Amino acid sequence: MNRIDIVRIVLKNLLRRKTRTMLTVMGVVIGTASIVIMISIGIGMNEGFKQEISRMGSLNTINVRSSDMGMYYYAEREGGGRANNTEMRDLDDTAISDFNRIPGVESVIPFIDTHGKIKVGKYIGYVQIQGINPEHMDKLGLKVSEGRLLEVGDKANVVFGFGVKDNLYNPKASNMYRWGGSRPNIDLLNERITFSLDMSYGEDYMRDDTGAQKKPKSYKINGVGMLEEGNYEHYSSAFMDIFELKKIVKDFNKGKNKNDNMGDYRDIKNYSRIIVKVKDINNVQNIQEQIKNMGFFADSLTDILESMQKTTSSIRIVLGAIGAVSLLVASIGITNTMVMSIYERTREIGIMKVIGSSLGDIKKMFLFEAAMIGLLGGIIGLLLSYGVSYALNNAGFALMGFFGPGGGSKPSIIPLWLAGSAMLFTTIIGLVSGFYPARRAMNLSALEAIRKE
Repeated sequence: MNRIDIVRIVLKNLLRRKTRTMLTVMGVVIGTASIVIMISIGIGMNEGFKQEISRMGSLNTINVRSSDMGMYYYAEREGGGRANNTEMRDLDDTAISDFNRIPGVESVIPFIDTHGKIKVGKYIGYVQIQGINPEHMDKLGLKVSEGRLLEVGDKANVVFGFGVKDNLYNPKASNMYRWGGSRPNIDLLNERITFSLDMSYGEDYMRDDTGAQKKPKSYKINGVGMLEEGNYEHYSSAFMDIFELKKIVKDFNKGKNKNDNMGDYRDIKNYSRIIVKVKDINNVQNIQEQIKNMGFFADSLTDILESMQKTTSSIRIVLGAIGAVSLLVASIGITNTMVMSIYERTREIGIMKVIGSSLGDIKKMFLFEAAMIGLLGGIIGLLLSYGVSYALNNAGFALMGFFGPGGGSKPSIIPLWLAGSAMLFTTIIGLVSGFYPARRAMNLSALEAIRKE
């Protein structure tokens, strides 16, 4: 028999017992849909974690410090820090040169971090001041919703984080701290703004030894940009020229003792931290280890991401195993259907052997029939999986805010590799399930098969 004859006979046999074929296919459909949906939920969880972490900052940046007070406390517990056998080093220009020489590093961005308060009209509020070279600001991947980023030549110009308005309050109002309330209707890019490193600024001023009010020194700043929402690492930050900030801090430190905590001395001898931006996110962990071995404390958001991915990987394996049980039951159903088909077609098989059909042709016929059942069930099961996935993403977990309000994450994601693997796997399951019935059909005696009624 040629291939066309085999295909014609297989299709005829499948249509001969429509109900039994349909029930066998439905077993494969349920098994396929179960395993695809289970794995897709695991993939959705993984992507949801990745998206939420990326909202905390860039995934291809490393935060380098000279102390163990990390930006990401969780990452510090999971392996952040420096190598134990290295001497702690300062974050200075030498460190910047060393980082730039590491293969795979795209840029090295030093910061001076400090804190203070701003006053806008009747409102005051806490702000985290980050001094940065304006030439490096665009390398952080930050985008503005209003105005622009810092440019060379900016002195007292400032770019605000999108959450700065949430920290503003009216100190004279009874509901002074309105956390979770509406933002003050203030345009930070056009209002008159003053800034001070003294945390008593805007409150009832402290009094000196004579009892007179001691007014903190303040500086006028201009808002030129507002970061767009999304990156919570810079939620309440204000970026300004690093050299201008150094001048302000030096002026603030006059008359203060470095060892006197009550004097609120701000140390700017070296950089507060350095951001190392890596070209390829897959090299972040490797470069991070190199920086630790140099004598620095280093962490990144990939520390948290890797820990979560290990968890979701285990969940995907468990979910996939649950779905695989259904597919195993379906494969038993295919085997049972093919064995029953042999009993019903014993005489037909005997006649095929007598008229010259080879054992290979009979084997191909049964294997192809089993593979067709697996493939057909896989296709229908995949279509059903897409339908269930669509329902979960649009009317299921999404309505309950499963991944957090406004997260935009999908609880179920079916990538192309999963769809292709499902169809291939069900076809292979069909072939494997049809192997035993095919062997049994090949071993039938032609004469005994013809005599059988």
